[in-house]
Amino acid sequence: MTISPAPLSGDASIGTWLDHSVGGPILRDLLAQSGQSAEVMRPVRRLAIKRLVKLSRGSFTQEQLDELVRRAAAGDVPVTEPATEPATAPPVERPEWVERIDSGRFTGKTVIVTGAGSGIGRATASRVAREGGRVIAVDISEERLDEFVAELPDADIVPVAADITADDAIARILSAAGDRIDALANVAGIMDDMTPVGEISDAVWKRVFAINVDGTMKLMRAVVPTMLARANGSIVNVASEAALRGSAAGAAYTASKHAVVGLTKSSAFMYGPSGIRTNAVAPGPTITNIEAKFASALGAERVRTGMAVMPEAAESDALAASITFLLSDDGVNVNGVVLASDGGWSAA
Repeated sequence: MTISPAPLSGDASIGTWLDHSVGGPILRDLLAQSGQSAEVMRPVRRLAIKRLVKLSRGSFTQEQLDELVRRAAAGDVPVTEPATEPATAPPVERPEWVERIDSGRFTGKTVIVTGAGSGIGRATASRVAREGGRVIAVDISEERLDEFVAELPDADIVPVAADITADDAIARILSAAGDRIDALANVAGIMDDMTPVGEISDAVWKRVFAINVDGTMKLMRAVVPTMLARANGSIVNVASEAALRGSAAGAAYTASKHAVVGLTKSSAFMYGPSGIRTNAVAPGPTITNIEAKFASALGAERVRTGMAVMPEAAESDALAASITFLLSDDGVNVNGVVLASDGGWSAA
């Protein structure tokens, strides 16, 4: 006796769709029409397929999802790919991680979080706020900040729309924070276009370094005097797997994140005896709004080869858990560490 696969919907995971005897061929056919294979879905297999509507930024629409569901329900398998025999038993899926809020962990503390309008920055700012902290939420987009503040109307959030590469913006962030700054999370960053050094443009190099390195340094430099005055503070910089290996991005992004690690370790050594802890978190594949583009055929080939053992992508909340641990007093004895929060990618 065979077991008929369960009906598919937008709530089913991408992995469930791909493994389904009817949904798999339909989804692979859709991907093939845009010149892609099912391999691009490997890092996000655990996500509900409906999440792609928002994450794809218009590449996958609600109408396309509705059509997929309709075709699956009708058994409309493409003739170019015959249906496979249904599985004799459904695959066992790993339980999803559930965030647990530590109420009061940041009570009485003021924490600056950059990139707070989306992705890892938003998740970090949200967790600090929900755990009782006063958050100076910084982002280049005022619209994204307004959306974030509206999500947590009872939280103590001070939004600051600012370009962290500009000195006047740094001054406004400090002014918003006031006389007490307990922690800084430097999350804001951008990706490069995956070009190797022989193909990189000056424009890409300068822009990536301006945001990922200069902006990080400027805020670190700005908060140190306030932290020194209280002999206490925690700085967490977001690096990347690209800070630990050469195969995760192009030359500009990789070099910039190596520089972030250098800033982190130097500061940990210099200011540790004065009560300031400085650490970094190196995310692996994470579901954010940072879009990776391939402007180089060589870069695309080499980076994709290097990502062959990449684990599934994590939600931003999982990275926020690592960052807030280091920001909080729970990380009291941790200084100068680059924490690989990557699902084990760096162990491969």
